[in-house]
Amino acid sequence: PTVKAIYPRGLEQQTFVEVPGISYMICGASRPGHFRGVATIVSKLFNMVQPNSAFFGEKDYQQLQVIKAMVTDLSMNLSIHGIPTMRHDDGLAMSSRNGYLTKQERALAPLVYIAISRIKAEIELGRRDFMQMIEQENAMLAVAGFKPDYIEIRDAFTLQPASFEAKELVVLIAAFLGKTRLIDNIQITL
Repeated sequence: PTVKAIYPRGLEQQTFVEVPGISYMICGASRPGHFRGVATIVSKLFNMVQPNSAFFGEKDYQQLQVIKAMVTDLSMNLSIHGIPTMRHDDGLAMSSRNGYLTKQERALAPLVYIAISRIKAEIELGRRDFMQMIEQENAMLAVAGFKPDYIEIRDAFTLQPASFEAKELVVLIAAFLGKTRLIDNIQITL
């Protein structure tokens, strides 16, 4: 669709769709308004196309959860499905952003997945000192040249901070490597 079709009254007069709570945490805290834009454009697209199903990658896990919440809250008659993250052989999540990495940065980029994989392994072994695990991985990434934005261990459904009793978790990460912001996540079922 054209810009005029999406925003017939212009951006200044635009009605927005906002999913409270889940849109303001984690990535939303770093990028205010981002998920409002996502929810607005996706809801407009759903209204125009009227799909029965829509598929979104799990790499942007929070975005997937925002869209699921929006569809539920607005009683949209469609099913939302997550598609597992595709990875390069070295574990790096496939993303168009990877094209912005220099050769040296590309060699370091898999450390993002390694960091969250280590946290997952520790949790599966029964470790529950979440903050210490996060601090260790942030330090490792910083030494390697990353600027970590966040590593979070959250309830996989609500994205609230994980309790020690939670059985479905997700570890989410965002870190800058040079000018490129890399995101990834890994899910844990206990």
